[in-house]
Amino acid sequence: MKVLIVYAHQSSGSFNAAVKDAAVEALTAQDCTVEVSDLYTMKFKATATAEDILGEVKNAENFCYLEETNLAWEEGRLSPDITEEQRKVTEADLIIFQFPMYWFTVPAIMKGWLDRVLTKGFAHTQERRYSQGIFKDKRAMLSFTTGSCESMFSADGINGDMNVTLWPLQVLAPHIFWAPAYVADEARSTMLEAWRTRLQGLLGEEPLSFTPLDCFDGEKGFQLKPEVYEKHATQEFGLTVGTHLGKPLPPNNQMKAGV
Repeated sequence: MKVLIVYAHQSSGSFNAAVKDAAVEALTAQDCTVEVSDLYTMKFKATATAEDILGEVKNAENFCYLEETNLAWEEGRLSPDITEEQRKVTEADLIIFQFPMYWFTVPAIMKGWLDRVLTKGFAHTQERRYSQGIFKDKRAMLSFTTGSCESMFSADGINGDMNVTLWPLQVLAPHIFWAPAYVADEARSTMLEAWRTRLQGLLGEEPLSFTPLDCFDGEKGFQLKPEVYEKHATQEFGLTVGTHLGKPLPPNNQMKAGV
């Protein structure tokens, strides 16, 4: 199995670096081929601009990044840094995004990786997305640190439910390191050991549950089909965090698979 770790932290002495190194070691020991995209070391460009396209653009006056990069991908005219990352994605069976959470999301440099690498045509089309996506057989997961403790990200905490925060950028359940900067060295060591333990069985984990594309009516604005709605009308919880049907959120829906 081939694994790609997309890593975003400025310091090789950081806890995020230790987590990344632990993943490389544990997965390599399982005979995986592991490749790391160290975005800060690579000085990866975060902004999605016309510079990402080699040669002329189709419509310079009304530049549309989505369509222009789709055309450039078809014609082999995307910039070398994008094509190299697309190669890594194509070859990978599993992608791990390793980062510190900034303002409830990924750092800008990693968001730029998502924006620039996962171009239309390469990663998705109008017909091939969601459960019918081009990469539906690949696995991906978020592994990240927070600056706030776990209780602050609870349903009644000041930051709100982490399940909602993470919707819907996931496949496998995430691995969250809660506020490592504010705990003792022993606690950080325990966190790393738990990560190493999870990595031993990571390749066999079940993915999170999402409602398939065919449950939605594309001719009616991709609304949930009446028969699907009726089937779940008597259930205690909604389908997912995003498609909750006005019901309580499914417990641990985005943080724990199989629940």
